[in-house]
Amino acid sequence: MSEGTDDPLAGVANLFDASIVFIVAMMLALFSAWNMLDLLDPNSEVTIAKKTADGKVEVMTKKGAEIKVSRVSDKPLSGEGKRLGTAYQLPDGKVVYVPE
Repeated sequence: MSEGTDDPLAGVANLFDASIVFIVAMMLALFSAWNMLDLLDPNSEVTIAKKTADGKVEVMTKKGAEIKVSRVSDKPLSGEGKRLGTAYQLPDGKVVYVPE
């Protein structure tokens, strides 16, 4: 046999491995660009609020390894409760919460 009769599909496995390494590198680069490396830390606590395409707001909370997604509703609520504090909006648009 001659040495030139190698399997033409032998390089496909190397391309697959290289693409997996590239995808992982891109994910890490995006996380670091968005300062989101805390999502990978098992001891961190992160809260993210996002607005969906249809205008609904979702709040994602990560506490340790547990992730919860809550959807904010515009429906009026009723019931009993107690006053926790007051919120003030500053002239620059920031909101400050002052507990009682």
